Parts: sequence; structure tokens; C-alpha cells
Amino acid sequence: MTIKRLFLKNYRSYKNQTFDFDDKLNILVGDNAQGKTNILEAIFFLIIGKSFRTNKERDIINFDSTQSYVEGEFSKRYRDITIEMFFDYNHKKSIKIDGVPIKRIGELMGYANAVFFSPEELKLVKDSPQERRRFMDIDICQTNKRYFYLIGRYEKVLANRNKLLKSSSDLEIIKQTIDIWDRALAELAEKIFIERKNFIEILSPYAKLAHEYISGGKETLKIEYKSSFNENYKENMLKTLQKNLTKDFKNGFTSIGVHRDDIDIYLNDIEVKSFGSQGQQRTAALSLKLAELEIIKQRTGEYPILLLDDVFSELDNYRKNKLLKFTSKTQTIITCTDFNEKIDAKVFKIKKQV
Repeated sequence: MTIKRLFLKNYRSYKNQTFDFDDKLNILVGDNAQGKTNILEAIFFLIIGKSFRTNKERDIINFDSTQSYVEGEFSKRYRDITIEMFFDYNHKKSIKIDGVPIKRIGELMGYANAVFFSPEELKLVKDSPQERRRFMDIDICQTNKRYFYLIGRYEKVLANRNKLLKSSSDLEIIKQTIDIWDRALAELAEKIFIERKNFIEILSPYAKLAHEYISGGKETLKIEYKSSFNENYKENMLKTLQKNLTKDFKNGFTSIGVHRDDIDIYLNDIEVKSFGSQGQQRTAALSLKLAELEIIKQRTGEYPILLLDDVFSELDNYRKNKLLKFTSKTQTIITCTDFNEKIDAKVFKIKKQV
């Protein structure tokens, strides 16, 4: 799939701008702070319904306005799709697909797909497990609407259980109703665990091949899903929730579940997060992202759009050239401060609007 056209009105630094993209390689060239990343953010926003940069949607509205509008025209194998998003300063967001309003973000999932990578994605490897769970959840949601709602229901049940743990200073009172939330939480957790474990099992060989390609085959990448329970998830989680109740009551939060799970990432059987160099961590993170392309292709029948933000500054010439060859599989949009490569690409000169 590809994005053919992007229109931005009062979106961050853009007051009124249209971009017509090539269906292969697109290069956005400009100095820092000129608005290149804003373009990638807008595309990803149309696809996911959320920004990868902020949770405050009013931040995307141009300083001189109280409203913002984004429109993207996407081309898939069998049809073209137009997605529109309208924002105002009162936190109201509306979305239309081919002119028809949708009521929930979940309805947006699957209409278009993209993979985003920037140097900040290094946190996928080195930061908290939350970043790796987010990586899994965003990717699975793009091809599985059911999973999107599953995650939402789990978060609500978890919040209700935690609220109950804090609702009384008497544990005996809490025991009277907490079993309801325990059973609901364990049932949802088992379904999420199955989806994530399956995702990692499919992703792992693709990530291994991508890493061999980018790094020249000097190291072997391996990823594994790390969970509290590897079998009989619902049954084991219920038992552990009951066992940990006193501890959870004292702490005021639920100590186990898929909201605590993680991914282990290894290079030659050495954990990258703790012992890998920054270069190894960066290449491992990029490999995971490139592997996403293959999973989405497998599940939808076509490659997603690849969005690469300022990655050239972090790669040596060997890895840069390997990455450019890899991008021939799909439509790619890359931001950079300079571009002198002799390859076929549509180049956009980006300069901040005044």
C-alpha cells in the first residue's frame, strides 16, 4: 500500500501544505526543526489515530489557530481510501473514512498500515518493558481490530481491580468482590498472551534475517516473549492473584499480568539491553522494525508504508546502503538533513513556513 497525497492545515508548523508522494522512495530534506518529522507524524496519526510524539493532541495545532485538519489519500491493492482527521483546542477529534464518520478509534485499524522508526526508537531495546509492550500492541492492532478492543477491556478491568484494592482499609471487605475482577482479568490476559506470543514467534525469524542483512551476518539476533506464565495462563494467573492479594492490597496495584510482560532480545545469546553497545542496540531495534514489514505483509497481503526519521545520521555507510536497498520492497518516506545518494527518489526540500 502507499500514501498518494497528504494535506495539512494548521498542523504543527504547517498552515496549508500538500505533499504528493512517489509510490517508492521519498526523501524529505531540510535543516533541523523545519518540520520534517511533522509530516511522518501526520501520516502515522491517520493510520493509528494517535501521535508517536505526544499524548496532548492540542500540541499538534498550529500556534496561530484553534483547529487542525489532516487528510491522507491511500492506495491499497483493491481500492483507494481517504482518511480525514479534525482536531480543535477543546480536545475534540473527529475521524472520517471515505467521508463517513467513525465513532471509535478501533474502527480505524486496518484501513492503512505503516511502520515508523527513528533514533528515539532505541528505547525499544534499552528502556522499560512498557516500550516493548507498546511495540507489540501497536503492530498487532494494525491488523487485528479485535485485539485493539481486547487491550482496552483489559486496561479497564485492571483499573477497576486496582481501584478496588484502594477502596478500603479492610482486606476482608475487598475479598468479598475481588474474585469477579480476578476472573475477568485472567480471562482477558490469557487471550492477550496468546496473541503476543504468536506475534513474537512469527516476528523472530524475520528479525533474525533483517539483522543479518543490515549487519552483514556478524551476529545472530534472537527475541523471546517473556511472560509470568508460559502455559495454562488463566488458571495460573488466578492462583497467583489470590496468592498475591495481601501484597497487592498493601501496594495498591496488581503485581502480575500481561501488563508486566516483556520481550528479551539477544545477540549471540547475550542480552542486548544490558550488555549490547549502542550500535548493537540501534541495529537490533531497526531489525525489529523491518521485521514488522514482513508480518504486516503476511497478514494483509501487501507491505505497509515505511517511515524513517533521521536514521542516516545514526548509521555508517555500509548499513545506510543496505537499508536503502531494503526499502525497495515498499513505499518509503525518509527524513534527513542532507542527501547526496545517486538513487532514484522523489526529493522534497522542507523549510519551515513563516
